[in-house]
Amino acid sequence: MLLVAKRLLEFRNATAIAGVGYTPFTKNSGASTLTLACRAVLAALADAGLTADDVDGLATHRVGDSAPPTLVGPALGLADLSWHLDQFGGGSVSHAVVGQAALAVAAGMAETVVCYRAINARSEFRMGGTGRGLPVSPEVQYQAPYGYVAPPQQYAMYARAHMLRYGTTAEHFGTLAVTQRANAAKNPRALMRTPITLDDYLASRWIAEPFRLLDCCLETDGACAVVVTTAGRARDLRRPPVLISAAAWGGGQSHLSGGDPTVTSAAALAPRLYAQAGLGPGDVDVAEIYDCFTYSVIVQLEDYGFCPKGEGGPYVASGATALDGPLPVNTHGGFLSEGYVHGVNHIAEAVSQLRGEAGDRQVPGAEVALSTAQPGYILPATSALILRRA
Repeated sequence: MLLVAKRLLEFRNATAIAGVGYTPFTKNSGASTLTLACRAVLAALADAGLTADDVDGLATHRVGDSAPPTLVGPALGLADLSWHLDQFGGGSVSHAVVGQAALAVAAGMAETVVCYRAINARSEFRMGGTGRGLPVSPEVQYQAPYGYVAPPQQYAMYARAHMLRYGTTAEHFGTLAVTQRANAAKNPRALMRTPITLDDYLASRWIAEPFRLLDCCLETDGACAVVVTTAGRARDLRRPPVLISAAAWGGGQSHLSGGDPTVTSAAALAPRLYAQAGLGPGDVDVAEIYDCFTYSVIVQLEDYGFCPKGEGGPYVASGATALDGPLPVNTHGGFLSEGYVHGVNHIAEAVSQLRGEAGDRQVPGAEVALSTAQPGYILPATSALILRRA
């Protein structure tokens, strides 16, 4: 264990994110997933002041549609990748991909790794849609005969358990949706920029009680990418580097596997993450928290230690997560209003905040950011990053 702790200290701030890139977020991209991936990778490289000739590593994660590195590399003209990763898994591994890229760079296996996710989740392979095999989780075989397979249905049950145990209300969920839409109104990339009120939220149609339409993330076509390299090299590139202070991933309990439905895998992961960074919840200036549904933010606020268990709803209602609150959350509008690119656009937004380049939604003086993955749905795993301004 002492050796592990020593190695983690060596890893802290040894690597950095040097560039971010996006395609437009749309309801119908009109392009293949491979094309979207290449566009996002090239945009991230241009942001860093690099070209495809500088790349020796590619990494992504996948369920549904995907553009694997072994196809993206040749499409970009890369003759010999020294390292690549095609991680099976949904949003729970989205941040592990960047963490593993950082490990590869720190170990000298690669110098410049671009991590990306490309997805046509609106026009092609819809998340939770029909016409496919069952997900990898074995529990689903017992739920499918009852039609209990779509993510909103399953997350609705966890949300209801939280409501019954702790008194969390629809108004708590709605306040989060309204707050994130206000952030999206300041984000020119966001799919949904029209401000909403709590009354608008309450009037939106039911999807799976207690979830309304505005509790649910946006099905989106798009791609996003980030460039990972050594901290030293990043300092010589075009943009201010953002250091990777901690990257943690691993198991816990699946929401489908029993146990306490109001606790996620983030509760087990958070202590490791903070210890690796040498920081705590009170040091975080801005948080980009995986928001497949409003409830997933509320429960992670608890499990990452920003408020006691059961108080996530009142914490949001207090205004704490607004842009001018003590912990601005999902400053780009999140998956609820910017678009759902399966985790990576949260990382890119955290980078923009720490570089001071977020425009009207900039959090003044932001130095430390938390970005989180999906907290343990289907697969009993999650992942997260702590990033800091260099």
